[in-house]
Amino acid sequence: MMTNIISVVIVFGVIVFVHELGHFITAKLTGMRVDEFAIGFGPKIAGIRKGETLYSIRAIPLGGFNKIAGMEMGQDLEAGDRAYWRKPIWARMLVISAGALMNFILPIFLFAGTYFVYGIQTPTPEPIIGKVVANSPAQRAGLVTGDRIISINHHPVNSWEDIIKDISTIDGTEVTLTYARGAAEHEVKLIPHYDKDANRSLIGITQYAETKHLGLLESLGKGVKTVGFIIVQMYYGLEQMITGQMSAQLSGPVGVAQMTSHYAKLGVGALINFTALLSINLGVINLLPLPALDGGHIVMLILEALRGKPLNPKFLRTVQMVGVVLLLSLMFFATAQDITRIFG
Repeated sequence: MMTNIISVVIVFGVIVFVHELGHFITAKLTGMRVDEFAIGFGPKIAGIRKGETLYSIRAIPLGGFNKIAGMEMGQDLEAGDRAYWRKPIWARMLVISAGALMNFILPIFLFAGTYFVYGIQTPTPEPIIGKVVANSPAQRAGLVTGDRIISINHHPVNSWEDIIKDISTIDGTEVTLTYARGAAEHEVKLIPHYDKDANRSLIGITQYAETKHLGLLESLGKGVKTVGFIIVQMYYGLEQMITGQMSAQLSGPVGVAQMTSHYAKLGVGALINFTALLSINLGVINLLPLPALDGGHIVMLILEALRGKPLNPKFLRTVQMVGVVLLLSLMFFATAQDITRIFG
């Protein structure tokens, strides 16, 4: 339980820290005054001031923020030309978009690291067991990595797809499984269990995969391609949801925390890859042109550039408030779905 909590805190902390670090670095580079850089939110439990900036740690370690002087027109007048609203549009747009950009850069290095350390695994179509899940029917039956499944209920198995097809619809019924280990054949009996997440019955085995190890530069190049591919697929998926071609599958903080715990159990490599996917997801969502998101800020800056003068502060506050309400409503809805899914 404690390991799961630590994993959730680390994953959320790293992703949010990197996001806020992007805003912080670009704000400093463009000459804005940053009054506070905080990790977490809620009451401050520790802090140190260096120059004009307070670096603090907050009580709830699942977020973070930058307090940049003059984020709203007319505020922090003492900041003068160093206030956010006094900077040119290109500088403000850079600061706003830097958070999402960092959420895309982080996964490049995370994926590259896993490619370099673990290599790239390519699943084979052969009915060979890759891994056996702990405390699963397969482990209790004595199956191990490398075993080749020959038949299920005396029906011949020729590929991994045959295993999925034969097992997926069985739940609570004993199965006779024949497998080869080396030159010897063995027969065991086990009972598959239905998995709600997979929406099918499982016995707790993964497909065997061949591993190809990559060099450092090759790993970085593969990391860039992987992140680019995932970004395109995520935006395509959003388009499909908006047009009604695909049902929306939402997860709130509870669901994400549950998934984080799941991948933590699978090992460091799996958790790192999940962190990379979550970071890309945060970057993609943040760039959507919706109020209260970074993408909404960028739209407002584009409108300001087209008008040639700043937008009405009252209008901006209203838009932001509407955006916050919509986001909170969506979060509560997603959380309700998470709770319903978890507790049935």
